[in-house]
Amino acid sequence: MQPHPSSCPRFRLAVLTGLVAAASLARAEAPDFQTWLAQVRQEASARGISAATLERTFSGMTPIEKVIELDRRQPEFTETFLNYLDKRVSAQRIDAGQQLLAEHGALLERLEQRYGVPATVLVSFWGLETNYGSHLGGFSTPAALATLAHEGRRGAFFRRELLDALAILDAGHVSPEAMHGSWAGAMGQMQFMPSTFQRHAIDEDGDGRKDLWASIPDALASAANFLHAIGWRDGEVWGREVRLPDNLDLDMASATNRSGRQWASLGVTQADGTPLPDPEMLGNLILPQGRWGPAFIVHRNFYVVMDWNNSLHYALAVNHLADRLAGLPRLSLGRDADNRPMRREQALELQKRLTHLGFDPGVADGIIGGQTRAAVRAYQRKQGMPADGYASLGVLERLQADTADLVLSEEGRPTLPADNLAAGRS
Repeated sequence: MQPHPSSCPRFRLAVLTGLVAAASLARAEAPDFQTWLAQVRQEASARGISAATLERTFSGMTPIEKVIELDRRQPEFTETFLNYLDKRVSAQRIDAGQQLLAEHGALLERLEQRYGVPATVLVSFWGLETNYGSHLGGFSTPAALATLAHEGRRGAFFRRELLDALAILDAGHVSPEAMHGSWAGAMGQMQFMPSTFQRHAIDEDGDGRKDLWASIPDALASAANFLHAIGWRDGEVWGREVRLPDNLDLDMASATNRSGRQWASLGVTQADGTPLPDPEMLGNLILPQGRWGPAFIVHRNFYVVMDWNNSLHYALAVNHLADRLAGLPRLSLGRDADNRPMRREQALELQKRLTHLGFDPGVADGIIGGQTRAAVRAYQRKQGMPADGYASLGVLERLQADTADLVLSEEGRPTLPADNLAAGRS
């Protein structure tokens, strides 16, 4: 039976190239920025946005080239989980967070009673998003959104966000001059996108405005409302660090949502070696830095955090910071894991060497995604290594040893050294 063409890496590369070319053509055919902006003004006016708001917001607006540069920039390296965590859950951030817990204790207690979200969790989000309001972002939100919407790569999404931002301005919650945030349009103390603001922002201080920039009560209440809306469960732990037995079958363990009792039967304990609590609570095993890094059993609230920001590292960092703010200890296991970051060209080499050995990581693009991790897991399994799917420099070094005769051309095609060909070796 012949494989479907879509399973061929060259076919996928051709499709990807075609999509990129189509997007480039669409951008080339798009109207200039001022013509496009006039079209947006018409659409916003038809939605009831006042002429005064549109004039004040759009007058003199030009694209922000830095925003386009940041949107198109590829990451230079893949940061390890431990490096990511240590930068964000620092002693300074823990101390500052605990001071803010005390300072805003009455407000946080009221929000916890209303929404079921612990004070430590709200303050942790606050710390991770803007370092407790000290880094709100320096880009004009309307101009950044207009730049991204006109640029075209995700034009429809950012155009909708721009229209929501205009509605927020027209309602008087903030002025155009004060509406600033990240290059991608996230705003305020909790870095809400305008659409999230529209659905979940709260006027907690009762001044008639939902001010997520200057009002801490509004910002914290809005975050609590959002977390409650997306499923935060009152009284449930997000997860915990665990200790794994040496002989754990990672394929079996990582593929199934298991109860605490089932994990215990496989030899999994809490990090300190004591039995897992909550024997009936279901949880998944998470290995953010492979078999030799920290290990976690996570529950439903963990995935609520993933709904806020779909990043495994971010979700673990938010929850761990919340634990530290509550007085729990730092992670105790996995600190001797290989902590070397992988550069993009090294990730690209790993993908090409996997392809050469018959493992399919998808299109070789230097970005470690699900298909690359599956290929790494298959390679590890064949080599008798712990099959954790973690694309580390150690795995790359093993691949280099296993494909020592492979030379990667600039175009990425595998070749063999000339002296090997002359010697008749294949």
